[in-house]
Amino acid sequence: MHDSDLNLESLVIHAGQEPDPRTGAVMPPIVLASTFAQKSPGQHTGFEYARTDNPTRRTLEHCAAALEGAEHGLAFSSGCAAMTTLLMTLSPGDHVIACDDVYGGTHRILEKVMRPKGVETSWVDLTDLDALEAAFTDATKLVWIESPTNPLLKVIDIAAVAERAKARGVRVGVDNTFATPMLQRPLSLGADVVLHSTTKYLNGHSDVVGGMILTSDDELNEQLRFLQNSVGAVQSAFDSFMVLRGLKTLAVRMERHCKSAIELAGWLESQPGVKRVIHPGLESHGQHAVAAKQMKAFGGMISVEIEGGLPASRAFLETTRLFTLAESLGGVESLIEHPALMTHGAVPADKRAALGISDGLIRLSVGLESLEDLRADLGRALEAARGA
Repeated sequence: MHDSDLNLESLVIHAGQEPDPRTGAVMPPIVLASTFAQKSPGQHTGFEYARTDNPTRRTLEHCAAALEGAEHGLAFSSGCAAMTTLLMTLSPGDHVIACDDVYGGTHRILEKVMRPKGVETSWVDLTDLDALEAAFTDATKLVWIESPTNPLLKVIDIAAVAERAKARGVRVGVDNTFATPMLQRPLSLGADVVLHSTTKYLNGHSDVVGGMILTSDDELNEQLRFLQNSVGAVQSAFDSFMVLRGLKTLAVRMERHCKSAIELAGWLESQPGVKRVIHPGLESHGQHAVAAKQMKAFGGMISVEIEGGLPASRAFLETTRLFTLAESLGGVESLIEHPALMTHGAVPADKRAALGISDGLIRLSVGLESLEDLRADLGRALEAARGA
C-alpha cells in the first residue's frame, strides 16, 4: 500500500518504512556509519558521506514529509538550525514579514543574526490582515507564521495570509511545532514550507533536540539540500531513530494532550486569582473561529496570566510538582515555564510588554498524566500564588 492511501494515524507508524530487507527488522536499523563504500569512483548505493545523507535520517525525512503532505523533508540538529538554514536562502536587502508573537529563538535569529547581514524583518500582528497588507514591500520574500503562536497562542488564518502573499509572489512559511500535522497541515492551506522543532511533540519524550523542514517546492528543496550539506547542521542517525520512535505514538499522544488541555483551560477560567486563560479551544479566545476552521483539535498548550505579578508567578512555579519547571514543551510529562524570564528572555522587555507577555504570564505544556492529578497540582500552585 502506498503512503498516500493511508490516514495520518497509520502514516505516523509506517510512512517511509519497510522491514529491513536483509534482516527483517521491523524498526529501521540505526546506521551509524560516517562514510559508505563505493564500487567505483562515483558509483555508490545513494549514500556517500553521512553529513550529506544517512539511511536513518532519510527514513525520518520521508516519514515527516508524508505526515505534512510534502514532497521533501530535511532533518536538522535543532529547530534553530532549520530556521537559520531556511533564512540563508535569502539575500542582503530581502525583507521578511514575521508574526509579532514568536519563539524567542526565532526572534533572536531574525534580529541578531539576519538583520546585521542585511535581511530586514517587520514584526506584524498577522491576525490583522490589513496590517499584513500594509507591511508588504517590493523586497518582501517571506512571510513567517507561527500558529498557534508562542507564548500567546494567537491563531493566524494561514489560508488567508497565503492567498495575499501568493498574489505578490512571496513565500509563506509556518512553524507548525505547537499544532503538529495531526492538528493542522499548513501546506494544504497554501503555505510553501513548514518547520518543526522535533524536540517537542514529534519526538515527544524530552530526550532529543532536532528540527525539520518540509516542502513541496522543488527549487526551495534544492537550495536547502545544498545549504544543509554545506553548513552541516544535520540530525544525527541516533537522534533520527529516536524521533522516528516518538512519531509512532504521535496520534494517540496528541489526542490525550488536547483532551486534557481543554479540560484544564476551562477549569482555570473559573479559578480565583486568574486574570485570563489563553487556549484556542475556549470561546473566549479571540481567534477561536479561525482555530475551529483550520485545526482538527486545539492543542496541548495553555497560557495563563495570574494576579500578583512576579511574586505570585514565582510562588506558583515553585509549588507545582507534576508540572515540572523547565523550558521546552510537547513531552509526555507536563512542563511549566515563565516566558518573560525563560523562553522569551531574548525578546526586549518593551516588546514583551506591548505583546502582553507580563510577569504574571505562565505557559503550560499539558502532558499525559492523570487529569485529576494535574488539576490538583495547579490548584495547590494557585493557592500558593494567592498567598504570595
